[in-house]
Amino acid sequence: MKILYAIQGTGNGHISRAREIVPLLQAHGEVDLLISGTQADVKLSQHIAYQLHGFSFIFGKKGGVNHYETWKSMDLSRFISDMRKLPLKNYNLILNDFEPVTAWACKLKGIESVGLSHQASFQSPKVPKIKSVNWAQLVMKYYAPASHYVGFHFKAYDEFIHTPVIRSEIRNLQTSNLGHYTVYLPAVDDQILLPLLKQIPAVKWQIFSKHTKVHFTDQNVSVWPVNNEQFNASLASCAGLFTGGGFEGPSEALFLGKKLLVAPMKFQYEQQCNAFALQEMGLPVIWGHDKKWLPIIQNWVAHPQEHEFQFKDETAALIEKVVNQFAR
Repeated sequence: MKILYAIQGTGNGHISRAREIVPLLQAHGEVDLLISGTQADVKLSQHIAYQLHGFSFIFGKKGGVNHYETWKSMDLSRFISDMRKLPLKNYNLILNDFEPVTAWACKLKGIESVGLSHQASFQSPKVPKIKSVNWAQLVMKYYAPASHYVGFHFKAYDEFIHTPVIRSEIRNLQTSNLGHYTVYLPAVDDQILLPLLKQIPAVKWQIFSKHTKVHFTDQNVSVWPVNNEQFNASLASCAGLFTGGGFEGPSEALFLGKKLLVAPMKFQYEQQCNAFALQEMGLPVIWGHDKKWLPIIQNWVAHPQEHEFQFKDETAALIEKVVNQFAR
């Protein structure tokens, strides 16, 4: 059996999930990997058969998407060319983690594909969603269309939605609480975070940043370039995680029993919806209209957070079910 697994390369969540899913797929056949997008810091160890430009959302430095850089990076003619070149008929199964080139190539060529992603869960009306302009909902629905959907979310809101894929490397971590707080806010510049977090001097902060290439420390704040192993070690031993409104990072923190505070990216519909779902569960959120972050962070640090998320390890069984159900 030949399997094509297409993965979105914007952000680290898609790649992180793939690190767990790829070996499971390889047990069922020959797997070719396709990645499009340019914003991921985490890498796969396996060979990438297709590395495409795709459409990436470029992170800004003030808490949102850099719309100008995002628009500038788009290349429609290249997108169409890549779409036409893909030898999709060579594959018995095509899985798609919110990757648009393969998704639209399948749709236009009449080839079935399976949307296997967090974003796939948004096909359900039962998933918590913020009120938004119609275009944001349309992007989520049509950015990477599929014939079938298997979604992941914080809860199994619908029959085709499953709880998060927690990587084995996270499940196997030995956790502790050394008192520091881990920070991953890729759309916020270090020079915004540093003066903010230094106002809470009793706390040590460990920032993992897309905006630096060297490690440095400024008073009670240490800043590292994004590194998977270092981040995992920091997360395993922290008191809590302060992060954006992504899916994988918050899921892993909740699985490890860590306190969680999220600040979703402005004008990013998926992150806003994720944060809304977390808020419904009683977890704190910093919204774009919150001009004063300091008292919210101080309150979060000062108070315990009680929650319990099991997130059972059902990934292998799910992949086997997907292969058996959808492979042709």
